[in-house]
Amino acid sequence: MNWLLVIAGAVVGAPLRYLTDRTVQSRHDTVFPWGTFTVNVVGSLVLGLVTGAVLAGGMSSDLQLLIGTGLCGALSTYSTFSYETLRLAEDGARLLAAANVVASVVAGLGAAFLGTALAQSFWA
Repeated sequence: MNWLLVIAGAVVGAPLRYLTDRTVQSRHDTVFPWGTFTVNVVGSLVLGLVTGAVLAGGMSSDLQLLIGTGLCGALSTYSTFSYETLRLAEDGARLLAAANVVASVVAGLGAAFLGTALAQSFWA
């Protein structure tokens, strides 16, 4: 039964990632991968919120599978982040590639921490 929850979340998360990436990227006239950056930070925030809620007893582990593993797993994308960073470096935009790595890691970890803290304070 758990795998059905993960699949259901991924069914929503994957198209949401694609649509968000295309929408965000179409609004920026730059080679920087703003779409991927956005979905990864949003995915980190949502996963932090879900994890914090589960740890505080405000959400069930079934919802964690549905939203955390399924939706966030399909929404965020480490492989695309890696590919786009490599592409930037190979195209001579090494500063943008480095900025993508640093900004993605700092913003992603910050979003996960913020989400966890917010959820735990809400359900404390």
